[in-house]
Amino acid sequence: MIKAPETKVVSPPSCRDAASEQDAPGASEPVRVAYLIGRLDRTLRRHISEAVYPLGLTMQQYTALSVLARRSPLSNAQLAEKSLVSPQAANEMVKAMEAKALVTRTPDPHHGRIVLIDMTGEGQRLLEEADHAVATLEACMLEGLSSAQQSAFQRHLKSALKALGAGLVETP
Repeated sequence: MIKAPETKVVSPPSCRDAASEQDAPGASEPVRVAYLIGRLDRTLRRHISEAVYPLGLTMQQYTALSVLARRSPLSNAQLAEKSLVSPQAANEMVKAMEAKALVTRTPDPHHGRIVLIDMTGEGQRLLEEADHAVATLEACMLEGLSSAQQSAFQRHLKSALKALGAGLVETP
Protein backbone atom coordinates (compact mmCIF):
# COMPACT_ATOMS: atom_id res chain seq x y z
CA MET A 1 0.00 0.00 0.00
CA ILE A 2 1.34 3.42 -0.97
CA LYS A 3 1.30 5.93 1.83
CA ALA A 4 0.49 9.56 1.04
CA PRO A 5 3.31 11.99 1.77
CA GLU A 6 3.00 13.74 5.11
CA THR A 7 2.41 17.47 5.17
CA LYS A 8 5.07 19.37 7.07
CA VAL A 9 3.59 21.64 9.71
CA VAL A 10 5.69 24.74 10.32
CA SER A 11 6.03 25.45 14.00
CA PRO A 12 8.19 27.92 15.89
CA PRO A 13 11.84 26.96 15.88
CA SER A 14 12.91 24.78 18.73
CA CYS A 15 16.22 23.41 19.85
CA ARG A 16 17.11 20.31 17.95
CA ASP A 17 19.15 17.33 19.06
CA ALA A 18 22.67 18.41 18.08
CA ALA A 19 23.75 14.81 17.59
CA SER A 20 21.32 14.35 14.71
CA GLU A 21 22.72 17.37 12.83
CA GLN A 22 26.47 16.80 13.14
CA ASP A 23 28.85 16.63 10.21
CA ALA A 24 29.23 13.31 8.45
CA PRO A 25 31.70 11.01 10.22
CA GLY A 26 35.14 10.93 8.65
CA ALA A 27 34.93 14.41 7.16
CA SER A 28 38.61 15.35 7.31
CA GLU A 29 38.78 18.61 5.39
CA PRO A 30 37.83 21.81 7.17
CA VAL A 31 34.77 23.63 5.90
CA ARG A 32 35.26 27.21 4.72
CA VAL A 33 34.19 29.83 7.23
CA ALA A 34 32.37 31.72 4.46
CA TYR A 35 30.33 28.60 3.71
CA LEU A 36 29.44 28.08 7.39
CA ILE A 37 28.41 31.72 7.79
CA GLY A 38 26.35 31.52 4.61
CA ARG A 39 24.55 28.41 5.87
CA LEU A 40 24.00 30.06 9.24
CA ASP A 41 22.60 33.16 7.52
CA ARG A 42 20.15 31.13 5.42
CA THR A 43 19.08 29.03 8.39
CA LEU A 44 18.64 32.04 10.66
CA ARG A 45 16.62 33.87 8.00
CA ARG A 46 14.29 30.89 7.66
CA HIS A 47 13.86 30.48 11.42
CA ILE A 48 13.38 34.20 12.05
CA SER A 49 10.79 34.29 9.25
CA GLU A 50 8.96 31.38 10.88
CA ALA A 51 9.18 33.02 14.32
CA VAL A 52 7.77 36.41 13.27
CA TYR A 53 5.22 35.18 10.71
CA PRO A 54 2.54 34.46 13.36
CA LEU A 55 2.86 38.13 14.40
CA GLY A 56 2.08 39.28 10.86
CA LEU A 57 5.65 40.32 10.10
CA THR A 58 8.17 39.35 7.47
CA MET A 59 11.80 38.93 8.42
CA GLN A 60 12.59 42.14 6.52
CA GLN A 61 9.91 44.05 8.44
CA TYR A 62 11.28 42.70 11.71
CA THR A 63 14.76 43.86 10.71
CA ALA A 64 13.45 47.30 9.74
CA LEU A 65 11.60 47.69 13.04
CA SER A 66 14.76 46.65 14.90
CA VAL A 67 16.74 49.29 13.02
CA LEU A 68 14.11 51.97 13.64
CA ALA A 69 14.09 51.15 17.36
CA ARG A 70 17.78 52.07 17.55
CA ARG A 71 17.98 54.89 15.00
CA SER A 72 14.91 56.81 14.19
CA PRO A 73 13.63 58.59 12.22
CA LEU A 74 15.38 57.49 9.03
CA SER A 75 14.93 58.23 5.36
CA ASN A 76 13.89 55.38 3.07
CA ALA A 77 17.46 55.16 1.71
CA GLN A 78 18.95 54.99 5.20
CA LEU A 79 16.44 52.37 6.31
CA ALA A 80 17.11 50.32 3.18
CA GLU A 81 20.86 50.36 3.75
CA LYS A 82 20.63 49.45 7.44
CA SER A 83 17.95 46.81 6.82
CA LEU A 84 19.98 45.16 4.02
CA VAL A 85 17.35 45.62 1.30
CA SER A 86 17.19 47.70 -1.86
CA PRO A 87 15.59 51.18 -1.68
CA GLN A 88 12.73 49.90 -3.86
CA ALA A 89 12.12 46.94 -1.55
CA ALA A 90 12.31 49.23 1.47
CA ASN A 91 9.71 51.54 -0.07
CA GLU A 92 7.27 48.64 -0.57
CA MET A 93 8.02 47.29 2.91
CA VAL A 94 7.42 50.71 4.50
CA LYS A 95 4.10 51.05 2.65
CA ALA A 96 3.00 47.67 4.05
CA MET A 97 4.13 48.57 7.56
CA GLU A 98 2.42 51.97 7.34
CA ALA A 99 -0.83 50.22 6.35
CA LYS A 100 -0.51 48.14 9.55
CA ALA A 101 0.16 51.33 11.59
CA LEU A 102 3.65 50.10 12.54
CA VAL A 103 5.44 53.15 11.10
CA THR A 104 4.66 56.70 10.10
CA ARG A 105 6.12 58.78 7.30
CA THR A 106 6.56 62.52 7.67
CA PRO A 107 8.28 65.10 5.47
CA ASP A 108 11.81 66.03 6.53
CA PRO A 109 11.63 69.64 7.75
CA HIS A 110 15.12 70.31 6.35
CA HIS A 111 14.81 68.68 2.93
CA GLY A 112 11.71 68.89 0.76
CA ARG A 113 12.20 65.58 -1.06
CA ILE A 114 13.06 63.36 1.91
CA VAL A 115 10.41 61.54 3.92
CA LEU A 116 11.34 60.36 7.41
CA ILE A 117 10.17 57.00 8.72
CA ASP A 118 9.51 56.48 12.41
CA MET A 119 8.10 53.59 14.42
CA THR A 120 4.72 53.90 16.10
CA GLY A 121 3.72 52.60 19.53
CA GLU A 122 2.10 49.62 17.82
CA GLY A 123 5.33 48.99 15.93
CA GLN A 124 7.26 49.05 19.21
CA ARG A 125 4.79 46.65 20.84
CA LEU A 126 5.02 44.22 17.96
CA LEU A 127 8.82 44.49 17.90
CA GLU A 128 8.94 43.52 21.58
CA GLU A 129 6.91 40.38 20.83
CA ALA A 130 9.10 39.54 17.85
CA ASP A 131 12.28 40.20 19.86
CA HIS A 132 11.10 37.66 22.43
CA ALA A 133 10.64 35.03 19.71
CA VAL A 134 14.05 35.80 18.19
CA ALA A 135 15.75 35.80 21.61
CA THR A 136 14.38 32.30 22.15
CA LEU A 137 15.84 31.26 18.81
CA GLU A 138 19.22 32.80 19.66
CA ALA A 139 19.27 31.09 23.06
CA CYS A 140 18.65 27.78 21.33
CA MET A 141 21.41 28.45 18.81
CA LEU A 142 23.94 29.38 21.50
CA GLU A 143 22.92 26.95 24.25
CA GLY A 144 26.06 24.84 23.82
CA LEU A 145 28.32 27.82 24.53
CA SER A 146 29.28 29.25 27.91
CA SER A 147 28.57 32.89 28.63
CA ALA A 148 32.23 33.74 27.96
CA GLN A 149 32.15 31.81 24.67
CA GLN A 150 28.96 33.62 23.61
CA SER A 151 30.62 36.99 24.29
CA ALA A 152 33.74 35.92 22.39
CA PHE A 153 31.61 34.66 19.49
CA GLN A 154 29.86 38.02 19.27
CA ARG A 155 33.20 39.88 19.41
CA HIS A 156 34.60 37.68 16.64
CA LEU A 157 31.57 38.24 14.44
CA LYS A 158 31.80 42.02 14.95
CA SER A 159 35.52 41.91 14.18
CA ALA A 160 34.87 39.99 10.95
CA LEU A 161 32.18 42.49 9.92
CA LYS A 162 34.49 45.41 10.67
CA ALA A 163 37.32 43.82 8.67
CA LEU A 164 35.03 43.60 5.65
CA GLY A 165 33.77 47.18 6.05
CA ALA A 166 30.26 46.27 7.12
CA GLY A 167 28.62 48.65 9.55
CA LEU A 168 26.50 47.69 12.50
CA VAL A 169 23.55 49.38 14.10
CA GLU A 170 24.75 49.78 17.66
CA THR A 171 22.59 50.62 20.63
CA PRO A 172 23.20 54.29 21.50
